Formats: sequence, C-alpha cells, structure tokens
Amino acid sequence: MNKIDIKSMYLDELQELMVSLKEPKFRAGQIFKWLQSGVSDFDEMTDIPSKLRVTLQEGYYIVTAKVKKRLESSIDDTVKYLYEMYDGELVESVVMKYNHGYSICISTQVGCRMGCSFCASGLQGLKRSLSASEMLAQITTAERDLNIRISNVVLMGMGEPMDNLQNVIRFLRLVSHEKGLNIGLRHISVSTSGVVTGIYRLAEENFPITLSVSLHAPNDKIRDSMMPVNKKWNVATLIKACKDYVKVTGRRISFEYAVVSGVNDSDENAKELAKLLKGMLCHVNIIPVNPVKENSYIKPDRRKIEHFCKLLNDLGINTTIRRTLGQDIAASCGQLRGKALEE
Repeated sequence: MNKIDIKSMYLDELQELMVSLKEPKFRAGQIFKWLQSGVSDFDEMTDIPSKLRVTLQEGYYIVTAKVKKRLESSIDDTVKYLYEMYDGELVESVVMKYNHGYSICISTQVGCRMGCSFCASGLQGLKRSLSASEMLAQITTAERDLNIRISNVVLMGMGEPMDNLQNVIRFLRLVSHEKGLNIGLRHISVSTSGVVTGIYRLAEENFPITLSVSLHAPNDKIRDSMMPVNKKWNVATLIKACKDYVKVTGRRISFEYAVVSGVNDSDENAKELAKLLKGMLCHVNIIPVNPVKENSYIKPDRRKIEHFCKLLNDLGINTTIRRTLGQDIAASCGQLRGKALEE
C-alpha cells in the first residue's frame, strides 16, 4: 500500500501535514479527534472541508479492524473479537466487564515468535507486528460495536509487546492523548515474557503504566521447559531487570504465574518464588493454566491453587488468583484465531 497510515500519526505530525497542505493548524486537532473516535472513512469527518477530505483520501488511509467473528459469554458478559486486518491477517481482542468499567485485552502482533509452551498464540509463529493504529482500531471498533467506553487496556493478547516496542510506545502516547481516547497510562498494562532489553527501554520512557512480567517459574530448569526466552535471559537476569525497572519508575511490577499441576505448583516452588521476589515492589497474579490441545498441561484443583496463593502471602508476597472470565467462549488468546485458521 502506497498510502500513508494517518491514524498512527501524532497530533504534531498532523499539524505539520496541515501546514504543508496550506490548511489551518486547528484542522489537525479535528482530524486527530475523528481518527481516535474510530471513523473508517474520511467522509465521516463532517466538519472537515470536502476538498481536504479528497486530498487526504488520495494520499492517506484509515486503519480499521473488521469484526470477523464475535463471541459473547453467557456467564459473565465477556466479549471476544476475531478481527480481520487490511491484509487478511487475524488478531484477537477480549472485552471484560468489571465493577469499575470495561477493560480490553488487545494484541500487538499477528501470532508470536516467543514459543511459550502453554500459549496458543505462538502455535503458528509470528506473521507480522501490528502498527499503533491497528492496536487503536481494536479498541475503537469494540467501543463502537458495544456502545461502551473502555477505561482500561491490557497489552496481553497475541504477540510479545517488547518485540514490537517502537509501535507499542507510539500506541501508548496516542491512546493516552487528551484529545484522543484519553485513557490514562495508569490504566494500561504492558506484558512481556521476559525480553530484558525491552524492559530497560521501557524504563527509559518512564510511563506510569503497569509492567506485567510472565514469570511462571521460580527457577531456570522449570522456566526453560516452559518459555524459550529464558535461554536468552535467565531468571536471575530477568529479576535484576525488574528490580532496576522499579528503581527507575517507582512502579510496582505484576508477575504472572500460570500454575500447572505437577510442574510449578509445589510448596517448594512457592518458597523458591517467595525468596526470589523478596523485598521487591511487586504483586503475583496466579493464573490457573488454560490447557490447549498441543500440550499436556493440567490445571491444579481449586484447593491446590488457593493453598499455593496462601503460602505466598504467608511468606510476604502480595498474591491473588486471577478471576477467570469468558470460559465458555475460548477467551484465552490465540484459541479463536487458531480455530479460524484450521477452518
């Protein structure tokens, strides 16, 4: 595509564009607001002169996310989307309803290269990274479709955000802009499987986001078997990066820990994990593993999960069990796309 992605442009970049087109600067603010609202065509920008709309149509395009499939949970109002992007690639988002409002979990890549054994997203490998506008489009499409206002965003869908950090940083600046969706950075979580270079780069930005680290194991032996990224950046290297991140940002880190029966859920594992994280400003989020057909992982029974959680709390580590949503609609990332690709 020879046209330019206008939805990924910052407001000051749009202002420079208006100047180059000999248009008043305030047009940039109007266009920016329209783009962030989720319009799919320049003709929807009703307060923009028709001549300017034609000019934009000739050289620019508006990224959209087309709803290919929508699944609604009959249990808890969770809605899962399978979006089709401009090139036919498929990505997933999940909208979750909480007492405080609506949260959306969005994808940052088509597929994933990290190869974590418990995750369905990477089964087909990485196809490509998403632009900032494609991340925004997942939010605006869901808002328009459900007629809601989303207040929280989690970058924990398909893909590794740190593997697409340049676009993720642009997205964070756009989504939090006061003239756009205006979603506060404190209401945004960015996940990583443990890409240490990305953690340090994100620390430089010092965004007041929540960094969510997929740890899933207290030592290298277990983590090597679950997450190939550990062979490049082992547990010790990752924990040092997390501690350095906390020093720079002053922000608490959330460690994700998917409990797998007989793999990482023993009392000894809990004690080792507590020792590893002792003294760090952090929180552990226990996730009952979601079995996929490509592995033999089994979810521990509820009593075992609660015992593991209590033991960590007793050892001084702030720990909770994640509320499971959308169980009846394959809400775990990668499952819907995988099914669609099979079909």
